[in-house]
Amino acid sequence: MHNNTAGKKEIPVFFATDNNYAPFMAVALASMLEHASTAHFYKVYVLTTNLHHEYTERIKNICRDTMSGNASVEFVSLREEMEKTPGTFHLRDYYSRETYCRIFIPRFFPQYDKVIYLDSDLVVTGDISELYNIDVGDNLVGAAIEEVMQSFDVFGTYVEKALGIRREKYFSAGVLLINAKKYREENIEEKFISLMNRFTFRVTQDEDYLNVLCKDKITWLDVGWNKSAYKTEGFDEKNLKIIHYKIDWKPWHYDNVLYADCFWKCAERTPFYEEILKVKASYGAEQKKRDAEAFEKLKRMAIEDTNDPDNYRNTVNRANAGRNPERLAIVEKIKAYEREGRFAEDVEPDPPTVPLRPEMVDYLNKKISSKLWMKFANMLARRHINRLMKSGQMVIKEVRGLENYIPLKRTGAIITCNHFNPMDNFAVYKAIEKHVYHRELVKVCREGNYTNFPGFYGFLFKHCNTMPLSSLPSTMKNFMAAVKTYLSQGRQILIYPEQAMWWNYKKPRPLTPGAYRFAAENNSPVIPMFITMEDSDRLDGFGFPVQEYTVHILPPIYPKAGLSVKQNVEYMKDRNYEVWKEVYESVYGKPLSYAE
Repeated sequence: MHNNTAGKKEIPVFFATDNNYAPFMAVALASMLEHASTAHFYKVYVLTTNLHHEYTERIKNICRDTMSGNASVEFVSLREEMEKTPGTFHLRDYYSRETYCRIFIPRFFPQYDKVIYLDSDLVVTGDISELYNIDVGDNLVGAAIEEVMQSFDVFGTYVEKALGIRREKYFSAGVLLINAKKYREENIEEKFISLMNRFTFRVTQDEDYLNVLCKDKITWLDVGWNKSAYKTEGFDEKNLKIIHYKIDWKPWHYDNVLYADCFWKCAERTPFYEEILKVKASYGAEQKKRDAEAFEKLKRMAIEDTNDPDNYRNTVNRANAGRNPERLAIVEKIKAYEREGRFAEDVEPDPPTVPLRPEMVDYLNKKISSKLWMKFANMLARRHINRLMKSGQMVIKEVRGLENYIPLKRTGAIITCNHFNPMDNFAVYKAIEKHVYHRELVKVCREGNYTNFPGFYGFLFKHCNTMPLSSLPSTMKNFMAAVKTYLSQGRQILIYPEQAMWWNYKKPRPLTPGAYRFAAENNSPVIPMFITMEDSDRLDGFGFPVQEYTVHILPPIYPKAGLSVKQNVEYMKDRNYEVWKEVYESVYGKPLSYAE
């Protein structure tokens, strides 16, 4: 909750408009302020990508004249954000890019946990503070049913057959009480953009996307908070709070629209009244014919998408049959991160990081207890790997390039590998098991994985030849000394230069410099490995195909004499990425590219 300078509770209300809809948005704003309780302060934000300065000044005057001291209006341009957002905003008919602005509200206004969003083609006849005070709990939105889906069977069938949402559970996005805190927690903006880039919803566009994302997470509002401007049986007029002039029920275009008097009474008191009258007068038979044709086209579109075997519902049903929903969400998150270029960021939550103090880790296993735990953990790890392979839950189809490794089996080196599965280090180990020094491969892991990873894998992280990184410089000093010692002893250290693990992600990602710095500073080679995958006919515990691995061991990359450490880091890193890219393109038969 925020308070203005007068100490009143602040209620944030958002509109989105362009030059075409600014006059009608002004009417909506004026109506809201006329009926709002003066016990609160209304902070109004108008989101836009293109709005004339003249319009902004006139709208500011409405705010000042209607509720001076109890409201303010601020115009926020999202042009730059809309232009850089991955993908294309799907538009048709009277839709503009502004209709998508609402999805950015929670991120751009982190000071609010809850906000109201209102479309521009409506009139408020009730106290908007009553809407704001409704408790949405842990739901994503408060919204009213979309009456159109109830009144037109073609559209009701569409949302059920194309989107997988019952028509009585489909909401109108023209009036929203947004749980901004929950939006941020659940990354709704990111999911929205990901969904938009995978599916084109043509019928109600942004409203369809929001309904898919918010399904089963809705606090249902009385329809009086978003009443369409046509007669519906059983509606009690005393509950009328907001009138929504959607589709062709617009009094500035047509006569005999239900509740038109509410619109005109308010419009008359705004500085846009004469302009709106001109819009009405100029809206003739040709435009109305075009509206009718567009509505018929919309119905045909709904039928086409209903019957499309590749519509959203059918696609998801095919893909998700028996699949873990949390794992499906991870797959979608990876796609979004790829489009946004966030290659080194985690898509799955890491365990909480506990700062690793020097006394908490015996990097060189000098203590007797460390040696005993290490031997026990290695024994368990080997048994576990063998069980996984015997049961078909880990499949190493082939190891290629072993001849690149064998001459270096007693040479201190940094091994790099793409990181796509918690078990990929097992695949690396099995590929070189018969040749690696003492059958032990040293592995670098994250601080949180060492200190806080639960269960059996947590035990392996802590005891199975792992070298945890640390957020403490004193511990990292010991880490660096251990790296130097291991390399001088002819030991090999596995490091993931992509940094984050992206589950079953097949492409090589841009590399971080750490592994190559260790190699360059110790004048040691890098042995690049890259694992390619193909689906098997078995399913894993998440309902996805078990991947069959081919481990590619590539020629070693040596530091170049005459180059500085910094130069060698860049050289080795770039060369590593290049050879990984060559393997990827050769095995999968397509050039490496990332989604945009």
